Amino acid sequence: MRTTIESVLKQDYPRIEYLVIDGGSTDETVSILREYSDHLRWVSEPDHGQAHAINKGWRQASGSILAYLNSDDVYLPGAVAQAVAALADHPEAAAVYGEGYHVDEGGRILERYPTEPFNPDRLQETCFICQPTVFLRRDAVEQAGYLDESLRYCMDYDFWIRLTRAGKILSHTPHYLASTRLHADAKTLDQRGKAHAEIVRVTYRHFGRVAPSLVFGYAHAVLGLHNRESSIRDRLSLIGISLATFLRYNRSVPRSAWAVWWVWLRDSWREARASL
Repeated sequence: MRTTIESVLKQDYPRIEYLVIDGGSTDETVSILREYSDHLRWVSEPDHGQAHAINKGWRQASGSILAYLNSDDVYLPGAVAQAVAALADHPEAAAVYGEGYHVDEGGRILERYPTEPFNPDRLQETCFICQPTVFLRRDAVEQAGYLDESLRYCMDYDFWIRLTRAGKILSHTPHYLASTRLHADAKTLDQRGKAHAEIVRVTYRHFGRVAPSLVFGYAHAVLGLHNRESSIRDRLSLIGISLATFLRYNRSVPRSAWAVWWVWLRDSWREARASL
């Protein structure tokens, strides 16, 4: 958390209103916040989850540009100034988002976040917007509504979709603005199945269907598989879970899914023959 705070305080933009909303932590969080009391406003009290805490902070803030940074994430040098300049250059945009990194627990860069240029249709298939790089105009937030406090994992993804479905434009800047930390205790890694299930429900709610990429991601998450299926049994289980998900939400199976399943079964057959 200290690293996160320092990344905000070291920004070179002169007008930053910094609020920390803590959900009543019992670890060293409050003592750290007291150290920085001269540089930020903070509150530590029970809340109703992450989205509720963010909404509370946004409502207390007085600025015309809003953002939020989780305790595991950091701003890169000059991020705020670059974001404000990008919003000034694109007055038609409700928000701006930039490039970001995935980093490990020690802050070492693991990979670039898979950001893409703005395309609202792509939000049906993937969340290509790196949350800590996003800076929003307050009026856009108030018009679209605040974060959905019933969501635990993908409140940001849901919000990007709501903004775009309201006709808002999110402008992409090529500058690297933030890093988001990955570690074993992060809820989206520790509880992949629940997180992906929520993503499936949210995209169905907005689009009336669930894209194959999200169905396959959900099936992998349920089985605890991250990149590739590792056995014949895994592949058959993936087919079963994804088939059930397609039928539940889409009422049919797209041709692209049959093609993927055929590849999985073909590879399984080849591996079985090779092991004889």
